[in-house]
Amino acid sequence: MENRTTDTDMTLTNRQGHPISDNQNIRTVGNRGPSTLENYHYIEKISHFDRERIPERVVHARGAGAHGYFEAYGKVGDEPVAKYTRAKLFQEAGKRTPVFVRFSSVVHGGHSPETFRDPRGFATKFYTEDGNWDLVGNNLKIFFIRDPLKFPDMVHAFRPDPVTNLSNPERMFDFVSNSPEATHMVTFVFSPWGIPANYRQMQGSGVNTYKWVNKDGEAVLVKYHWEPLKQGMKNLTQKEAEMIQAKNTSHATQDLYEAIERGDYPEWELCVQIMSDDEHPELDFDPLDPTKLWDHERFPFLRVGKMVLNKNPENYFAEVEQSAFGTGVLVDGLDFSDDKLLQGRTFSYSDTQRYRVGTNYLQLPINAPKTHVATNQRDGQMTLIVDRAPGQNPHVNYEPSSLGGLKEAAPSGKEHQPSYNASLVREKINRTNDFAQAGDTYRKFEDWERDELISNLVDALSVCKPHIQQKMIEYFTQADSDYGRRVSEGLAKAKMEMEMEHMGSKSAQEGAEAADHSGQRTDGY
Repeated sequence: MENRTTDTDMTLTNRQGHPISDNQNIRTVGNRGPSTLENYHYIEKISHFDRERIPERVVHARGAGAHGYFEAYGKVGDEPVAKYTRAKLFQEAGKRTPVFVRFSSVVHGGHSPETFRDPRGFATKFYTEDGNWDLVGNNLKIFFIRDPLKFPDMVHAFRPDPVTNLSNPERMFDFVSNSPEATHMVTFVFSPWGIPANYRQMQGSGVNTYKWVNKDGEAVLVKYHWEPLKQGMKNLTQKEAEMIQAKNTSHATQDLYEAIERGDYPEWELCVQIMSDDEHPELDFDPLDPTKLWDHERFPFLRVGKMVLNKNPENYFAEVEQSAFGTGVLVDGLDFSDDKLLQGRTFSYSDTQRYRVGTNYLQLPINAPKTHVATNQRDGQMTLIVDRAPGQNPHVNYEPSSLGGLKEAAPSGKEHQPSYNASLVREKINRTNDFAQAGDTYRKFEDWERDELISNLVDALSVCKPHIQQKMIEYFTQADSDYGRRVSEGLAKAKMEMEMEHMGSKSAQEGAEAADHSGQRTDGY
């Protein structure tokens, strides 16, 4: 058969050889509706991405964790929580639910310094009476992308060069300069918010939009936020991070462990923002867009409970490394929104865990719920137990059955049933508004935060090709004219100072040169 591919053919295909005409948008019911299971290109792409590392996590490889409890307030703000959700863990004031939390960095490997500029993961496993709930988020309240189809490309761009294995900011900015929705997240990551001082003194967020459902099946949109209580919040400048890194590459892990050991237990308050479940045409953005913040003055943070971490792991590998989270792990009263990124993550996370930890990863103590488990699932690698109910006929591993098998649970309330009437499309959401909130964030920064942001961006962008620099300046200018002007002037000044071309940022080059000129010569032995 004739091979039509030529050396100059740059057409993107999948591994079946199918040309890909849209690599930006998954297929959804309407441009803001739910995704569908027949998203073949996305599922193939993300399934391969989930299996790119053995056994280390592809992302969030570097982490630390701790045990504790969540204590409910029984209210959401000043209202009874039952008005919005029937989830049992929130209903009674003072009710405590065991938790395990894993903090992490995102892009870099398992032994990378904890001072690298990077979002931080903040994943919480609630061992509720209705089974596990995983709230899987980051320290920052937004993300780089809104469509999960772009996730493997984003991480590839942020990871080291596949040829040299060196980190190069040009790869990242090549991607984000072609993804204007990332401008807001870039603004946060290159500010001091991109390097939290430690895990105890950082905030957390569910990032994506979820739903709460009450006993009548009525739903509202919610966003989750962890706010540090007694320990406060603290971020590092680049120079401060470099000084810490010179002394300790595991400072955040050590800080968390030692604080708990001495009884200085870190605490966070869980707050939610609530919005009615509709399109909100009065807003200049789509509330399902994870690159956007909900204005906290219009949609205030409502307190629902607090979390205390009071016990360190007894075995790092068994608990922290083998802990497995998934955005699809919800309990009754909690539900998914049509946030595309959330729906894509929900497939990817659990798929990754089955590959990375094993088919029966949910039988490991750190991942197993602390309540009744009875399934008809059997076998697979490393089966530890049979999930059988007392009195269940051991010969019946299917449902329905009249021979002593498992039975369906009684409904705990009316089912939430959103309705849709739209075409199945590959489209962006209508209200992208990629730059307005980035400008708002820039203007809300303190002077020193803006100075740090500009310095860090100039350092990273100075090694990028001019067309990438210009595109990023264009984005920053659309966000705020002063923002774009300062980056442009900084790059012009940096260009005059650069005497040679090199890979990596200016600071990375300085480090390489310092190593070349440092040290003492010695004879062999």
